[in-house]
Amino acid sequence: MSYVIVGLNHRTVPLELLERMTVAPEALPKALHSLASREHLIEVAVLSTCNRTEIYGYCTKFHSAVHDVSEFLAEKSLVAPEELVDHLYTYYDDAAVGHLFGVAAGVDSMILGEGEILGQVRDAWTVATAEGTAQKSLSRVFRHALEVGKRSRSETAIGRGAVSVSSAAVALANERMGSLVGRRVLILGAGEMGEGMAVALAGSGVEEVVIANRSTRRGAELAARVGGRAISLQNLPKALIDADLLLTSTGALDVVMDRGDVEAIMQSRFGRALLIVVVAVPRDVDPGAASVRGVTLLDMDDLKAFAEGSMDQRKREVTKVRRIIAEELDRFRSDRAARELAPLIADLHAKAENVRLEELQRFKAKLAGLDPKSRAAVEALTKGIVNKLLHDPTTKMKAAAGGALGEVYGDTLAALFDLDR
Repeated sequence: MSYVIVGLNHRTVPLELLERMTVAPEALPKALHSLASREHLIEVAVLSTCNRTEIYGYCTKFHSAVHDVSEFLAEKSLVAPEELVDHLYTYYDDAAVGHLFGVAAGVDSMILGEGEILGQVRDAWTVATAEGTAQKSLSRVFRHALEVGKRSRSETAIGRGAVSVSSAAVALANERMGSLVGRRVLILGAGEMGEGMAVALAGSGVEEVVIANRSTRRGAELAARVGGRAISLQNLPKALIDADLLLTSTGALDVVMDRGDVEAIMQSRFGRALLIVVVAVPRDVDPGAASVRGVTLLDMDDLKAFAEGSMDQRKREVTKVRRIIAEELDRFRSDRAARELAPLIADLHAKAENVRLEELQRFKAKLAGLDPKSRAAVEALTKGIVNKLLHDPTTKMKAAAGGALGEVYGDTLAALFDLDR
């Protein structure tokens, strides 16, 4: 059995393809069960964010599992599997575990060290567990990944001063507009990213924050938290007439605003410019809206370019984080090997005990005349001999677990004592 990862992210595919691969939160259960039904995937989890879509699996055969996942992604995106080959990355066993550790630690993010990814990894695991597609094996590696993410942020400065995707969107808007002081801002979407953008606006001097969300209750809760006001999606066009900045981050699978919607709004603004920052994959606003007069439309590609300019401090911490990842990968490997050797050691002890009992049974007639005290002494003597003989092999097996020597010991022990492995 092996761990496998098949994925694509902001570095391997253009935004147009990445958004076609995105699995919306409400579509996750169906996607998980579709993947789990494939022949070679035993356990599966899906991490889909604005920067990546990755499938984590525990499988019977690596190449066959990669094929199963590739087929799923091709079906989802309506792209031929052979066209995806150059965009997909795959990791196997230790490399797969190490990759997940790096994702949780923030060293694989578009914005180095950003903290939102740790919650997203936890959410991916939680949903897969709830759906029954992540069980002992995947849960073990996800739990360890969260520990790595927390340790990396507490022992290094990888997350110190790091901007999240949501706060970077606000910073980008501030740079493009010169200042957000006195501006009216409309946030479309009150999920985790929308909430992050609303909080990031605090202290920026904006005149008004308006929250538009599909769930009016959630929108109202967020608006109350940041001192703004909430509106329904039906009132979005009207509210945009007065807004200077639109920040969008919904989980919609299709555009929420097409070019025609934006054109109609701009006609009512009497020449006032509108900045739109789309922090969503798939994009909430039709890319064609960028050609509408008076509109500046920015998306994840612009955010990526903006964020790359502020990474020098955190880049210096990557080596320290990589060292932590390597240490934790060694620990994970040792723990896994010890778990795999444990049944072999148990079988060895069981076989030795069976031999002891069989020999006592064979000499039962000769021992029949012993009094209870002498009988107990024989029992203790034979048990002591077995335990002493097995002590050194057992200790050395456990010490070597996780390394090449552990594999040699395991194979040798199984061959010498005819044990299953």
